[in-house]
Amino acid sequence: MAPRRKKIYEGKAKILYEGTEPGTLIQYFKDDATAFNAQKKATVEGKGVLNNRLSEFFMTGLTNIGVPNHFIRRINMREQLVRQVEIIPLEVIVRNFAAGSISKRLGMEEGTPLPRPIVEYSFKNDELGDPFVSEEYIIAFGWASQQDLDDIVSLALRVNDFLSGVFFGVGIKLIDFKIEVGRIWDGDFMRLVVADEISPDSCRLWDVKTGQKLDKDVFRRDLGSLTDAYTEVARRLGLMPANTTSLTKPTLIN
Repeated sequence: MAPRRKKIYEGKAKILYEGTEPGTLIQYFKDDATAFNAQKKATVEGKGVLNNRLSEFFMTGLTNIGVPNHFIRRINMREQLVRQVEIIPLEVIVRNFAAGSISKRLGMEEGTPLPRPIVEYSFKNDELGDPFVSEEYIIAFGWASQQDLDDIVSLALRVNDFLSGVFFGVGIKLIDFKIEVGRIWDGDFMRLVVADEISPDSCRLWDVKTGQKLDKDVFRRDLGSLTDAYTEVARRLGLMPANTTSLTKPTLIN
């Protein structure tokens, strides 16, 4: 029987446990799918396995181009070792095309290209529905400084450049995505790093030619099988065998 581990935090899609090394955490990916601030819930077998591998793929790619993040290494099919960070209580959203809430707020047709990538923020609080907040709010309430925000925007746009290129190369359009950012302290020196995960749970992904949705909107809007959508993303990125059609028993390529 595996030894009991100290649970640090449990969210909608992941559990954080005390890490095996000082200053680390073990991030466990669950099979739970949620939408509308957990008002809609389901269990999607194999989802956690795939998101663990996809997040490893993207975080490793970011490391290779010099974008700091919390990822250290994948431990097994569902777990990865990450640096413990002080999470800034914001979701950082980057939009390339209109979709979701921005379409509703501004009356824009989904898929409309935006003049440039737009960065916006929501306050991380499920009970409040993760409300959108301005930079003025963020600075006034002390969640982050102006220098932090400048650095966050720079990080977010670098992530956007990387992800947009990777996805476009496999025929997928990156509509928008969200990341979380955390602080890591080295003595008196603080630096900001990308944290949480990067996966189809946190991105809107459309097929370039057909506009087919390959992300959590499939679950939100009852558009078909979430397993098929996530499998297709992994297959195109070369993380699953080309003939894979189901996530139920994912066969991932290392």
